[in-house]
Amino acid sequence: MDDRKSSLENMVTMSNLYKGKKVLVTGHSGFKGSWLTLWLNELGAEVIGYSKEPNTNPSLYNILNLEQKCTSIFGDIRDKEHLEKVFNEHKPEIVFHLAAQPLVRLSYFEPVETYETNVLGVLNVLEAAKKSGSVKTFINVTTDKCYENIEKDYAYKEEDKMGGYDMYSSSKACSEILTASYRNSFLKAGMGFSLASARAGNVIGGGDWALDRLVPDCARFISQDKKIEIRNPEATRPWQHVLEPLSGYLLLGTKLIQDGEKYSDCFNFGPNPESVLNVGEVTKKMVECWGCGEVVVKKTDAIHEANLLQLDITKAKEVLNWHPKYTANEAVQRTVEWYKRFYDGEEMYDFTLSQIKEYEER
Repeated sequence: MDDRKSSLENMVTMSNLYKGKKVLVTGHSGFKGSWLTLWLNELGAEVIGYSKEPNTNPSLYNILNLEQKCTSIFGDIRDKEHLEKVFNEHKPEIVFHLAAQPLVRLSYFEPVETYETNVLGVLNVLEAAKKSGSVKTFINVTTDKCYENIEKDYAYKEEDKMGGYDMYSSSKACSEILTASYRNSFLKAGMGFSLASARAGNVIGGGDWALDRLVPDCARFISQDKKIEIRNPEATRPWQHVLEPLSGYLLLGTKLIQDGEKYSDCFNFGPNPESVLNVGEVTKKMVECWGCGEVVVKKTDAIHEANLLQLDITKAKEVLNWHPKYTANEAVQRTVEWYKRFYDGEEMYDFTLSQIKEYEER
């Protein structure tokens, strides 16, 4: 089966299986959560969002007016009672768990909150799902940083050792271990819902305004006619457009619906090897696509950040028939185009939706 035919069949399957389904997305007010909520809505799902209120201004959630596209509930995944009430009232069939403390550098300053959110929070959502009796499929979204990073030219496979130098990375490793343990303890042999985890690389795309992230920082600096400050130009990451891993999550969800026992596992979603670039290269591409901007290297502080990180996506390709569609250049181009249109004052809902449609056609 050729790649294009396989991808087309995946899209048809997603459209059929999500239509009319009750899907709960935790973290729906965040960057990735907002894109996922919009996409699920377009697939015909009945989306219930559970998240803290947007913590950036502007925020993609507000720009897209997503409160009109889903049942939006603001809450904290550390609030076990509130979570269980939401599950019991809305009875979701599918759960995409994205809510997290997602920043490496912040985890050095907020280690307790990071672990409470990224470990105990996951357990709270899993328990609420189990108690509800309505959930059939659950995907826990973690990160490529869950692996014990040996800082060598090596792409991590799903069976590699969990670890993490910093509190964020180690909390995500714990989340992965918890997911596997929960599945083994409570969900085997049809006793509960199907449960998988998804590990993505560094995600870029329009609508991200988080602090201490390369692409949002570049967009801010360029739009304000300031020099772009980068900390570590040689740090290498698996960069991918936000729609790439989201397509993987959605596809994994359909596989779990069809055969939960077979696909209840962990999967990497990253770019092809040629899109593993360093910070300096990505910044240069941002400037080229925007048509302006000047880059300076800012003196680094003592906080440790990994210098080299790569993902092996063979398993997702072979088991799920999932394949990345964009090169790093294309990912940056589409990201820059989104930000330029936003800063030019364009209405962004239709354009954001058009990027999803374009990706589906690819």
